[in-house]
Amino acid sequence: MNRWITLLLAATCAMAVATVYFAQPLLESIGSDLGVAQRQIGWVVGATQAGYALGLILIVPLGDLIERKRLLLVQLLVAALALVGVGLAQDWLVLLAALALVGLMAVMVQVMVAHAATLATPASQGQAVGTVTSGIVLGILLARLVSGALADLAGWRSVYFVAAALLMLMAVVLWRWLPASRLPAQRPGYLRLIGSLYALYRHDSLLRRRGLLGLLIFAAFSVLWSAMVLPLSAPALALSHTEIGLFG
Repeated sequence: MNRWITLLLAATCAMAVATVYFAQPLLESIGSDLGVAQRQIGWVVGATQAGYALGLILIVPLGDLIERKRLLLVQLLVAALALVGVGLAQDWLVLLAALALVGLMAVMVQVMVAHAATLATPASQGQAVGTVTSGIVLGILLARLVSGALADLAGWRSVYFVAAALLMLMAVVLWRWLPASRLPAQRPGYLRLIGSLYALYRHDSLLRRRGLLGLLIFAAFSVLWSAMVLPLSAPALALSHTEIGLFG
């Protein structure tokens, strides 16, 4: 584990987590393109977040059963295909299904954080995990700016095509440079791993409190940014209609 590998994982985390938040500034464009009513367009964000929540339960534990480098490469490739599916979607239900798959694969960020901690020496684990986690924060913060700017230039579908290309590129780079992890000789079964999540939640009160706080923070975060898009788009639309009436 060296500085290059740490930054590589941080950059991949930033791009992976950004796929969850790309849609928030694009809701108006997506709704207009697919003819979806404003009262339904929030399902775009909801489907992605639902897929992400399901991935935390079903996909992340696989990091203790499958070699993490292999798991990450599969997740990157499937995520890239899902992003292409979003960009090509002409049907509302197909779009939601593709977005749910995007969210399901985005939990690769948790696998990468665990992989960074495993590759680093005990003395550098804190720095490695902190750097990779910083990539996650940057991805969350920059996702809306990048997707909004790119959508203004080339349409909302271009955001997902560009993201798919970048994830494919990162898959090639990780395949070439990322070290593999070592799995323990004795590994529990998949169902036992899933059950251990419930046991941890049941017996660890600190985990329950932190989990509840995280739930409330991200719920408020998503509600705020998703709900702001439509009212912020309305004045621009009203102004354009006024200008058409005055000068047309």
